[in-house]
Amino acid sequence: MLLLTYIEELEKKLGRLKEYYLTHERPENKRDPQFFAFVKENTEPVFETIDQWYEEALNFVKNRNVNVHPQQVESTAENIKLLLLHSYYVDVRRKRYMELHQSVMYVFDLLKNDMQNL
Repeated sequence: MLLLTYIEELEKKLGRLKEYYLTHERPENKRDPQFFAFVKENTEPVFETIDQWYEEALNFVKNRNVNVHPQQVESTAENIKLLLLHSYYVDVRRKRYMELHQSVMYVFDLLKNDMQNL
């Protein structure tokens, strides 16, 4: 199923982003054009994957008796985008970052369980 592929791809990317967040310091100048170009280059493909995941997940949860609701899918897409940017800008506390990460992984797990139970 395409949704499962997107989930697995995003899980891998979020794992790498988490590692980046934990091992890098906050950039000296967030407005540095080179840093912005670096972030843009690295995040554009992930943003595309997030949008594709969002469409597939929304189609999956609509009109089905599953544990995930459309609002959760929307919130999760927003949280993934936040994680993506926070990973590079290192501009939130570690606890908040981990809460966002945990929340996204929880919804991914719920979706995977729902797919298995169909």
